[in-house]
Amino acid sequence: MNRRAFGFGAAASLALAGCSRTGSAARRFQFYEGPQVTSVVINKSSRKLYLLHYEEVLREYDVDLGFAPQGHKQFEGDGKTPEGTYVIDRRNPNSRYHLSVGISYPNVQDQTAAQAAGKKPGGEIFIHGQPNNPKERKRAARVSDWTAGCIAVSNDDIEEIYAMVQDGTTIALRP
Repeated sequence: MNRRAFGFGAAASLALAGCSRTGSAARRFQFYEGPQVTSVVINKSSRKLYLLHYEEVLREYDVDLGFAPQGHKQFEGDGKTPEGTYVIDRRNPNSRYHLSVGISYPNVQDQTAAQAAGKKPGGEIFIHGQPNNPKERKRAARVSDWTAGCIAVSNDDIEEIYAMVQDGTTIALRP
């Protein structure tokens, strides 16, 4: 083999290696071909998130919740994670928290209740990974239930959830 052919071959091999799924950026976006996730269930008291295919549990994850996790989220800043039935309605590949999947909170009832109390219901509730900011990541590692009302999982877990759960999937958040 001549030098020129060897040089091109070596360059091509390096370029392909840089595109492999072992790189952290490529690894963030997994591919899933298993059974459809038909619902997500979060049991707040046991700090568990379940991905279900009808009645079958496909995956189970440990979670952290809002900093005041007991009870239903009533208004912005209360530190509670919502309870009730919502829908996965968006995803953010550029989240401050590795990756994130949005929850349709607040619904009409949440808005009405907060308005009656003279407060804003809040919003921006997500299932997300760990903070990208090193200072925030250190704080999250020291305490449990550190979010402002979201559901936090490990970065490996959110990569899997992000791949498996589609927009429009029902999510039930239970006390």
